[in-house]
Amino acid sequence: MDTLLLARLQFATTASIHFLFVIVTLGLVTLLVGLQTAGYLTGKAKYERLTRFWGTLYVINYVLGIATGIVMEFQFGLNWSGLSRYVGNVFGAPLAIETLVAFFLESTFLGMWIFGWHRLRRGVHLALIWGVALTAYASAFWIMVANAWLQNPVGYEVRDGVAHLTDFSALLTNPALGIALGHVVSAALLTGGLLMAAVSAGHLLRRTPDFDLFRTSLRLGVVTAAVGILLVQGFGFTQFAPVSQVQPTKFGSSPDGEALIAEWTARFGPGDYTPPVLANVGLGFMILIGMGLSLFWLLLPLLWRDRIIRLRFPLWLVICALPLPFVAAILGWIAREIGRQPWVAYGLLPTEQAVSPVGPGVLLASSVTFTLLLGALAVANWTLLARHAVRGAADPALGRPPQQTRPPATEEPAFA
Repeated sequence: MDTLLLARLQFATTASIHFLFVIVTLGLVTLLVGLQTAGYLTGKAKYERLTRFWGTLYVINYVLGIATGIVMEFQFGLNWSGLSRYVGNVFGAPLAIETLVAFFLESTFLGMWIFGWHRLRRGVHLALIWGVALTAYASAFWIMVANAWLQNPVGYEVRDGVAHLTDFSALLTNPALGIALGHVVSAALLTGGLLMAAVSAGHLLRRTPDFDLFRTSLRLGVVTAAVGILLVQGFGFTQFAPVSQVQPTKFGSSPDGEALIAEWTARFGPGDYTPPVLANVGLGFMILIGMGLSLFWLLLPLLWRDRIIRLRFPLWLVICALPLPFVAAILGWIAREIGRQPWVAYGLLPTEQAVSPVGPGVLLASSVTFTLLLGALAVANWTLLARHAVRGAADPALGRPPQQTRPPATEEPAFA
């Protein structure tokens, strides 16, 4: 068994599963901000009920997403000690900032938001969900800063065989960062909007009592998904130029790429420095899905006079389209990550030099364990999401007034 292949498969599996949690979290929290802000400004009770309902789904996904992130983080020390040793001084800086500044603040704000219903003033409670959203975006920003450095190492120098950070501002102005961050955020908006639209469509097809609530969330979800797919396509196609400049080997043969491969051959020795075909295959299918989801723009006119609900068929289309953003997200991750192979840090650290010196048996055992654990968390997440989504927005536990959580005073305890 090839230890390098096992380590790469393990990281690919766990990272892709975790990424699915991330895009749902970013998408839903943005929609929650809109719903609770609308409720604060209008005073309409339906927005509070929708915030409680979608907030429940958000909290479920957030909690289990944290668990998947913790599991994934163990791999850097277990499987990729070469990465930590050689570029940890640079790569670890944005990850540390993400953990200390963004993640801890986000968790604190979210905890106060969850338990602050009917205990804090409405304005303070609204500010908390805004804090959750802003820190969630900050977390995504610092993660992408770290990833962009692996795609295009900048602002460093190598001393005594170890990379050291010399220019922190170079991390923030990395050409591999800005447009890629916009692409990820847009994908999250698309996913969150489509999830909201699909769940709402299911309730409207079943003619549940909360018609007005899910009519509102359907419209919000469809509009968000339509805007999201437009932004996804814009940021996606705009990426080709800067990516080709910093990674000239990524999209096939080019004069710059051939010159760079010759330089690497002289420096690192003979080898295959072209990325696997799988990267371009993933990119192609991702683009096809993105173009297919453009049909969401055709649903916007159907929102007029609720034609989208009366025709019913568009609701089924929305439900059937739900898996597509998740598939596209994994394909996009494949295109971005596999497209820089055979490098962990492009042109700086070969992947084979980053893997830990452990035996294939240990890596196989950890791969099976991590995959099963992440898979179980993913199944648990979607099971809980589906269960709470089907229940509807009648009376979610999140935000329930305190007096409703206790049994009526007339009830007497029964004794045997």
